[in-house]
Amino acid sequence: MTIKQFTCNPFQENTYIVYDETNEAVIIDAGCIFDAEKQALTQFITDNQLRIKHVLNTHLHLDHQFGNKFLYDTYGLKPEAHQEDEFLLENVVAQAKSFGFPINEKAQELGDYIVENQEIVFGNSTLKAIHVPGHSPGSVAFYCEKENLIFVGDVLFLGSIGRTDLAKGDYSTLILSITKKMLPLPDSTVVYSGHGPATTIGYEKQNNPYL
Repeated sequence: MTIKQFTCNPFQENTYIVYDETNEAVIIDAGCIFDAEKQALTQFITDNQLRIKHVLNTHLHLDHQFGNKFLYDTYGLKPEAHQEDEFLLENVVAQAKSFGFPINEKAQELGDYIVENQEIVFGNSTLKAIHVPGHSPGSVAFYCEKENLIFVGDVLFLGSIGRTDLAKGDYSTLILSITKKMLPLPDSTVVYSGHGPATTIGYEKQNNPYL
């Protein structure tokens, strides 16, 4: 499995393209908003002859789904996310304008809902969806046991955790999600977050002041 990370938009959000030897791929958290970011994403896909099978969202805060409409227009794939985050698609234009972002179209509607323990298959690879609410009610992580890695969105960061002061966030729920569903994973599990550098489960157990 190969992972290509793009850092997008003024929030410095991590967008991931994940693919394997079959050249089938998924995109996780398309945060591309500016033309240069969109071009970099599509150029990489073209250069590597990738076939995009899924557009996935760990959650639907606006900086993680800016590019969903562009990807639908380009590849014909609707984004997939947990149903409990669908309310975040409302009023995206107004939200974006409040931050000064040039968004004039409504958010791209979802295609399918992601549910707990769902297996998302592309090529010879599988990601397992783990519902980890707290940062948002529909936050999910995508875990690959075979490759010993997990994509966690804004649930867990290097030395930190996701904020819980946004709509329907809850601190106690977030801590429970992390301690019950993430920390039991092997210490060597590589954690790819929605912002900032990667870390590992073991490092966070030993060093994260919130856990």
